[in-house]
Amino acid sequence: MIVVVCPGQGSQTPGFLEPWLREAGFAAGLEEISDACGIDLVRHGTISDADTIRDTKIAQPLIVAAGLLTLDALLAGGRRGKIAGIGGHSVGEITAAAGAGILSPAEAVGFVRDRGSAMAQAAALEPSGMSAVIGADEAELLARLDELGLEPANFNGGGQIVVAGSPAALAALAAAPPARARVIPLQVAGAFHTRYMQPAVEHLTQVAAELNPHDPTLPIWSNRDGTLVSSGARFVDLLVAQVSSPVRWDLCMASFAAAGVTGIIEVAPAGALVGLAKRALKGVPSVAIKTPDDLSAAFDLIDQQNQA
Repeated sequence: MIVVVCPGQGSQTPGFLEPWLREAGFAAGLEEISDACGIDLVRHGTISDADTIRDTKIAQPLIVAAGLLTLDALLAGGRRGKIAGIGGHSVGEITAAAGAGILSPAEAVGFVRDRGSAMAQAAALEPSGMSAVIGADEAELLARLDELGLEPANFNGGGQIVVAGSPAALAALAAAPPARARVIPLQVAGAFHTRYMQPAVEHLTQVAAELNPHDPTLPIWSNRDGTLVSSGARFVDLLVAQVSSPVRWDLCMASFAAAGVTGIIEVAPAGALVGLAKRALKGVPSVAIKTPDDLSAAFDLIDQQNQA
């Protein structure tokens, strides 16, 4: 049982698309997506620096474009029929929605363009940020967050929870963390997946009303609670609500395990979700498709699992 996973914001690195643009089909596809969203993703995926591609309104379309084009290569040649399901982390859920047939690629590109812009605007309304907390007792951490007015944003599994809120409250958490915990400030533009993003939810509700979602033709798990979603319209509703609610990637991985996952393949810009899977799904083979050279290992994993 192979599950394809699609990464979220923070997975991008300077120049990560350079090896992909040596592939003629990928280059043409990226130029087409760039034109559709009005952002020069070719430039941002090759020569733009880390600060530039950290900008939410650039990062999100860049990540989804890379994922969509990787999916095209991964699932061609009948391999889509050998995949047991798909899931995405945060903005990666848009990539997954297109992979599952809920949204067309054009709808996914339009939605992520609006999502990135709306979240950037919401983040600009007041200072906020995010920190990763590693090794804390969950109950103790959640109690501490309540004291400080912080919110859990990402439950990533493997003992990692990303928290968000005001810079002063994050500094207070770092100064007095829960027992045995490390607090690592993240270089992000705002408190994503919290109440700070409510203005973005209001805008995206209007954007989503113009979409024409289809029911998924691949099983797809939701960040809301790790469950399978069989209605395309429901999944789009969850995409909108997800912007201001926690990402439960821990529950998604628990669902993969319960379903009997035997292999994980992460699309570009890959690495983060495979890293989490290695801690939470020990012993499950995985492939991170970082460059076109990694596709052959992904194809082999699909073929081996389907022959088993």
